Amino acid sequence: MKRIFQIFALVLLALGCLGTPAQALNFPQVSSPVAILADLNAADAKLTTEFGQKIDLNNTNIREFRDLKGFYPNLAGTIIKNAPYESVQEVLRIAGLSDRQKELLQANLDKFTVTDPSVELTEGDDRFNPGVY
Repeated sequence: MKRIFQIFALVLLALGCLGTPAQALNFPQVSSPVAILADLNAADAKLTTEFGQKIDLNNTNIREFRDLKGFYPNLAGTIIKNAPYESVQEVLRIAGLSDRQKELLQANLDKFTVTDPSVELTEGDDRFNPGVY
């Protein structure tokens, strides 16, 4: 019985090798990177902006703040609760911040960006609990 399965697998492998070459499958030709960007969904398109390199105060989930000492989870949660922001400097005007928290924010402003809120990234409680365990 084991020998029959081995022969069957070899026959299937041989038939697969005889198939149509990939060039003949008429895959669409992409002429420029702009054409690729037109096919991206909203969340992937954000990765082509500063969102992919910096912490987006309007869209990034709480876990992205872990690398910034003193932010995770309390200050990060406060930042997320007070979104959306028009500019990065607006985060310094959150009511109730301690002097230490303002210092932390001021020292890390260059690590933040602000883009328009995207429903794909902010709906529900995904910014607080993105479901990554």
